[in-house]
Amino acid sequence: MSQKPDNNKKLQDFFSEEYQSLKSYVKYRIKESADRDAEDIIQDVALKMFSSVDRYGPINNVAGFVYRSIRNKIIDIMRNGKKTNSIENESEYKLQEVLDEIYGNADNNYSDELKQKLKTCMNELKPMYREILIAIDFEGYTYKEISEETGIPEGTLMSQRHRAISQLYKQLENKQ
Repeated sequence: MSQKPDNNKKLQDFFSEEYQSLKSYVKYRIKESADRDAEDIIQDVALKMFSSVDRYGPINNVAGFVYRSIRNKIIDIMRNGKKTNSIENESEYKLQEVLDEIYGNADNNYSDELKQKLKTCMNELKPMYREILIAIDFEGYTYKEISEETGIPEGTLMSQRHRAISQLYKQLENKQ
């Protein structure tokens, strides 16, 4: 019966010491192609391990056990996460989300003409505004990730995105 607390302690120590390494491993394996980010995958695996730690025998090779479990989770996600939608459908959906944010509703009844105007207006934005809008709204990056990559404070990035949306709204109003 002492194996449960021993396994629990081993897992806790391993996750606290190796969390960044696990995150790097997951990011390398999924190459940003999965629907979920590295931390979500690690936390799902950890939750499953900690909730069923009493079912395992003594864990001798904690690193191998955890990495194998994470690898299996990534494989499951990749198998189940095959995208049936084309990139164009995904892009259309993202355009609708931006229009929802600009106009403040979510009825998704936007004409093809309005979507085309949005694309044109986005191309007319200043490069920094266009880049932040595309990164956040189309590519799914977080402000924190962009901030770490560029060194620009998160608040500044939020302001730039807000200004980009404001400019899009004004440009769309002028074109109508």
